[in-house]
Amino acid sequence: MSLLLLDLDNTLVNRDSAFRDAVAAFLAEHRLPDTDLTWVMTTDASGYTARHDVATAMADRYRDAVPAEAIHALLDHGAADSVTLTAPTREALEQAHSDGWTCVIVTNGRTAQQEDKIRSSGLDRLVQGWVISEEVGHKKPDPEIFHAAADTVGIPLTASWVIGDSPHADIAGAHALGMRSVWVSNGKPWTQSSFRPTHAYEDVASAINYVIGAAS
Repeated sequence: MSLLLLDLDNTLVNRDSAFRDAVAAFLAEHRLPDTDLTWVMTTDASGYTARHDVATAMADRYRDAVPAEAIHALLDHGAADSVTLTAPTREALEQAHSDGWTCVIVTNGRTAQQEDKIRSSGLDRLVQGWVISEEVGHKKPDPEIFHAAADTVGIPLTASWVIGDSPHADIAGAHALGMRSVWVSNGKPWTQSSFRPTHAYEDVASAINYVIGAAS
C-alpha cells in the first residue's frame, strides 16, 4: 500500500481562518477594539507561537478587561470548534483511499486540541490514522514523528509522500528522509534555497490529486 502523510493546520483545514473568526467574536464579546484582530493573529503566528506565550501576551494586554478563563477558552477551543473541511478536500481524500492510499495526519500541537479539529471536521472518518507531536514527544521536522506515523499503520516510509504548508516542518522533514513532497502554498512564494518540494499547489485537494495521479 502507498502511504500519504498530511499536515493538518492550514493544509487539510484552514486553521487561520477559523481562529480569525473566533478572535473576532472574542473581541466583540468583550467590547475590545476590532483593530486588535491583527495584533492577536500576529502574536499567534499561525499557531507556531507557544500557547503559553500567546496566553501571557493576551493576559498582559487585556489585564483589566478579560478574565483569564476567557483567553484560555479562546486558545483551547477557538479554532478547534470552527474548522471545516471543504468538499474538494473531502473528495480528494475519498479518492486517495479508493485508489489504495493510506492517509495519515502528521501534526504538531497539543493532543486534545488537534484531535478536536480532526473529529469536528470529520477527518477522523476519512483518514486511517494520525500522530500528534505532544503525544509522540517529537515535532516536525524531526524524523521520529514521520516514523511514528508510518508505524501507526504498519507501512514503511519507503515511497511515501508528504503534503503540507510549512517549508520548515513539512517539506524539510520530507527532504531529510528522502521522501517526495507537495507544498501547499496557500498563495505564498517559495523562498527556501537549500531544498525544494517535489511539486507545489495552492490548495490541498490539488496536491492530493497530483500525488495519486503521479503514482498511477
